[in-house]
Amino acid sequence: MSTDVSPSSARPRGSASPLGSAPVVAEVVRSGFVESVHHGIVAATAPDGAPVLTVGPADATILPRSSLKPLQAVAMLRAGARLEGELLALACASHSGEDRHVDGARRILESVGLDPSALQNTPSLPLDEATRTRWVREQRPPSALGQNCSGKHAGMLAACVAAGWDTASYRDPGHPLQKLTVEVVEELTGEAVTVTTVDGCGAPALGVSTLGLARAFGRLASAGPATPEGRVAAAIRAHPGMLGGEGRDVTRLVAGVPGLVAKDGAESVYAVGLADGHGVGVKITDGYDRARVVVATAVLRRLGAGSLGEGVDALLDDLDADAVVRGHGAPVGEVRAVPLP
Repeated sequence: MSTDVSPSSARPRGSASPLGSAPVVAEVVRSGFVESVHHGIVAATAPDGAPVLTVGPADATILPRSSLKPLQAVAMLRAGARLEGELLALACASHSGEDRHVDGARRILESVGLDPSALQNTPSLPLDEATRTRWVREQRPPSALGQNCSGKHAGMLAACVAAGWDTASYRDPGHPLQKLTVEVVEELTGEAVTVTTVDGCGAPALGVSTLGLARAFGRLASAGPATPEGRVAAAIRAHPGMLGGEGRDVTRLVAGVPGLVAKDGAESVYAVGLADGHGVGVKITDGYDRARVVVATAVLRRLGAGSLGEGVDALLDDLDADAVVRGHGAPVGEVRAVPLP
């Protein structure tokens, strides 16, 4: 597959990235001592897409990675893919590879007359520890179906069949589906895609800003129910277990906050949309995942998410508590968000 990095975003080797100016957004505290810090970028947008909170270079290009999957699913629907309910949620997923996820990806393929050999995502063992252990015990090899992006790739193939497009080249940036995906991302983020490169699964990874990512999720979460955006949001809300998996923070967050949609992404990205149209984007610039959830929950508290339903505050506290620092197996500290400006 070809790779395209636009000249406007290309930098000479050794030049400074704008991400290097990101401030400290989280601290790792051990027995009261700040042991490490994480730098990052935070953006929150109003229902009209205007920024209401920014920390760091919120307009700098990042790779949202899998946080863009719900937007890719919008493109699938616009291309004519017949995805609904749990299978549409799976098309948005970085799933854990549980049996329901593997079966769902197979069902998407079968619905358009394809089998798993059509998948071009990188073979892998499941993320879910218990399922992965079982696969190893049964001597099952890594597979495209078990890899966490199989729902997205199956959905892309379903869109290609529905539109009459070639399935063998569906990952290429010049493919009609990938061009349509760029159009959708630019429409919902309100900005141009400045970088196209290769994601871990082999599909195109598109570059937009943290601010644009927040804006897109606000629009996704508040979209009308009959629109492709609204259908994607409804599927995520109804089937959060297909979006992630048992115990996953993104699954717990969507399940626990009424009207919320969210998606995690590799290299420590988090995107959240609220039903009223507010959006949140978080990028921890060292790529380490342990701080992204506590920073995201801090922004959600600032936006008043705790008032959205009984138990939401407790859920946010529980998600924060997952970022525990241990000594000799016992909790001795935490990863905590730096107070927002």
